[in-house]
Amino acid sequence: MSNAAVIGHGANLPVSGADQSGVRVYNERLALSLVRRYGQLSKIEVARMTGLSVQSTSTIMNRLGAEGLLKREAPLRGRVGQPTVPVSINPEGAFAFGLKIGRRSSDLVLVDFAGAIRHRDRIDYHYPMPEDVLAFVARALPELMTQLDARQKSRLAGLGVALPFQLWSWSDEIGAPAAAMDGWRSIGVAEEIGRISGLPVTVCNDATSACAAEFYFGDAWRERDFLYFFVGEFLGGGLVLNSSLYLGRSGNAAAVGSMPAPGPDGVTQLIHLASIIQLERRIERLGGDPSSIWLTPDAWADFGAPLKEWLDEAAAALAYAIVSAISVVDVGAIVVEGSMPAAVRQTLCLLTAAELEKLDRRGLSDVRILPGAIGRDARAIGAAALPLIKNFARDRDVLFKEAAAEG
Repeated sequence: MSNAAVIGHGANLPVSGADQSGVRVYNERLALSLVRRYGQLSKIEVARMTGLSVQSTSTIMNRLGAEGLLKREAPLRGRVGQPTVPVSINPEGAFAFGLKIGRRSSDLVLVDFAGAIRHRDRIDYHYPMPEDVLAFVARALPELMTQLDARQKSRLAGLGVALPFQLWSWSDEIGAPAAAMDGWRSIGVAEEIGRISGLPVTVCNDATSACAAEFYFGDAWRERDFLYFFVGEFLGGGLVLNSSLYLGRSGNAAAVGSMPAPGPDGVTQLIHLASIIQLERRIERLGGDPSSIWLTPDAWADFGAPLKEWLDEAAAALAYAIVSAISVVDVGAIVVEGSMPAAVRQTLCLLTAAELEKLDRRGLSDVRILPGAIGRDARAIGAAALPLIKNFARDRDVLFKEAAAEG
């Protein structure tokens, strides 16, 4: 597939530095992953965590430092013996572009090795047309490239694309003419964007990409297993098992929007109860203006009763779906993220936890409900995380076996 890759599935990698082919690369990635997760670590701490000798660990860490992927922090004094010198992730160590193709807008971001957005561009539309999105990339990418110096350009890992799979099937929901969305059926997203950009391109479902951002840059790495809900215009999800992002045989694992849930008119899909488009419709039915939902996603207008009603309905539906999910997969945590202000996200988590307590959970283990740490940009940052994970994370083979189709 030339320079384009589509996420598929694979077998789990071991979690220690045991002998195997490619052991050096694996151990380097393992060390990078540990430093990323804990913020700062010394060589001795990495050696203890991996089971590698201090000498081997020192060689690995020195090499990663020489390659610019790790940077030295201030020595920790006041202990017996020589001062300990911790290292941390060097934000300048690598860069990647992330393209989020959404149902109302597309964002193109440049993300550094620490997960910070350095530069960005955006296009808004009533509904996504392939030609409009490709024209946006062709315009915005060269402009963002000018923000990088020669050294930074040499450290570009690639471009990740996060988009809803089977976009053409949502034409009715987003108010688009069916014929307008049919173009997504035949377009090879990875190939077209690879041709425009000249970069290696990786494509992933948008909610799974958001989960990747939480797992790679957020706080949920502390959870060995977690189920992820991204509450956007339409609900989606992701799944982490054994400290690795799990995609399933077709890249569509944790398609939580399709889960059954009880609604006012009987059992329906979760996507029809816990998606932000339902809030938008409530506001419009009462003659209100919902535009701040999309124009200022970090600071919504005071929506009053419609927001409260939507939160109550969404929380009840999410709790029902959570019980169904943990009956099958024994995860320790549920992470709820979304395109909404932090206070609204926190309220949704609290209401969901309260609704969960009302349900019969006999025979099931307790589960924690946590707010996501990335925010509304999770899908775009997650898109950029894809080439970084592919090149630097220890679970690379879990994520990036080529598939023949994009969804």
